[in-house]
Amino acid sequence: MYKKIFDSKNATREEWLKARKLGLGGSDMAAVLGLSPWRSPIDVWLDKTSDAVEEKESEPMYWGNVLEEVVAQEFAKRSGYKVRNNNFTLQSEEYPYLLANIDREILGLDAGLECKTANAFKANEWDGDNVPDAYYIQCQHYMAVTGKSSWWIAALIGGNTFVYKEIKRNDEVIQAIIDTGAEFWELVKNKTMPAPDDTKQCENALKKLYQKSNGQSVELPANYGNMIIDYLEIKNQLSELETKKRGIENVMKDFLKDNERATYGEHFVSWKSTKARETFDAKAFKNDYPELHKQYIKVGEPSRRMDIK
Repeated sequence: MYKKIFDSKNATREEWLKARKLGLGGSDMAAVLGLSPWRSPIDVWLDKTSDAVEEKESEPMYWGNVLEEVVAQEFAKRSGYKVRNNNFTLQSEEYPYLLANIDREILGLDAGLECKTANAFKANEWDGDNVPDAYYIQCQHYMAVTGKSSWWIAALIGGNTFVYKEIKRNDEVIQAIIDTGAEFWELVKNKTMPAPDDTKQCENALKKLYQKSNGQSVELPANYGNMIIDYLEIKNQLSELETKKRGIENVMKDFLKDNERATYGEHFVSWKSTKARETFDAKAFKNDYPELHKQYIKVGEPSRRMDIK
């Protein structure tokens, strides 16, 4: 069972985003489970523990919202099912930390609809019965909140390919969502940040969280010692592998000589000529035209460099 806790129909985007801080939504849960290509658990935690609201929409988010109705109507046309809007934020009564903002309800079915737009370069993620992992979790999350037995997902890929498919309820995944969500929400309530992981998303979140160093020095705890040893060993192994890789390439180059391509069964090696690359001599330009150079200086975001020796 669930209840409606917020009506977004006449609300501002800021009000809607604030309502989302009351629990974990479907896209939040994909990140919490480490399956989002865009956000890490730390990103979700920072959002839920902060009063700040990020109102800016990315370009993909904007077009996803604009084309949602188009995708929904095309699904209705192709599937024969009727759909209707649901403007409410839904909250599970049994697990109140689970929220859902669903795109559409499907009339006459115990199911809902999620509408997506996708990059053409990601088309292979939609082959056959497949859907991207983050969207699969999102749909299972909505079933956890609403109790529905299935969820349909429809996507416009690359602006010219339309797919839609049914995702059946998976009670094992839903139980994982319930359990992991409960653990994560305790971290939110206690203001305890999740442990870092090995994803690029986590790296970006930490860069955003700790943007500037203060010049101070601290002593690492003893349990960090093994991490440093592991890091240095990995760094050394990468250097050795890079050397081996370069050695193999050099042997291949010597074999190819002036030839452009060689084959071995299903494998091939190529060593192509490329056009000379044009570069801009910024140093010479600065020396010759110092005042003009100042007009074109662009200051980037501050950054920090990690080094372990």
